[in-house]
Amino acid sequence: MANTNQTGRNRVLVSGAEQALNRFKLEIASELGLDYNGDKGNLTSRQNGYVGGTMVKRMIEQAERQLSGQ
Repeated sequence: MANTNQTGRNRVLVSGAEQALNRFKLEIASELGLDYNGDKGNLTSRQNGYVGGTMVKRMIEQAERQLSGQ
């Protein structure tokens, strides 16, 4: 998917990262029992925020594990 953001803030820095993050997003939504199906318009703002917040929490946990050598 091409980046159409005109501000340049959300540009892809790592090739393949966008697809991996989309898969991660679907995985988190599924674990939370939300029917995401790739269309965040089907969810409320609160549900979308919960998915994003959970993604960030898990990424921070993973980074902390890597930094501690686990």
